[in-house]
Amino acid sequence: MKKHQDAGRSIFMSSIQGLANTLALLVTFLGAPPLYSKSIGWVQAFAARHYGYGFEDVTALVWGGVCAALVFFISRASISTALVMGGLALATRFL
Repeated sequence: MKKHQDAGRSIFMSSIQGLANTLALLVTFLGAPPLYSKSIGWVQAFAARHYGYGFEDVTALVWGGVCAALVFFISRASISTALVMGGLALATRFL
């Protein structure tokens, strides 16, 4: 019986993780471009001021990856936490 419960929890947690990853990809697809477009000018100006001119293309490429990673990992952490807490709230309410 204990192994059956552990297997059920494992399936539930892997499903939560998969759902969180899928939703985080969607949020990244929708959220990273606005973050990038609103901040790239400032980031390139900062890099040029502090590191010299000529790095604008490299800065743009790296900043695009940073924006995507920030949005993905923050949204995945938030979504997975919300799903787990919501599941626990439902479980304690109905069980």
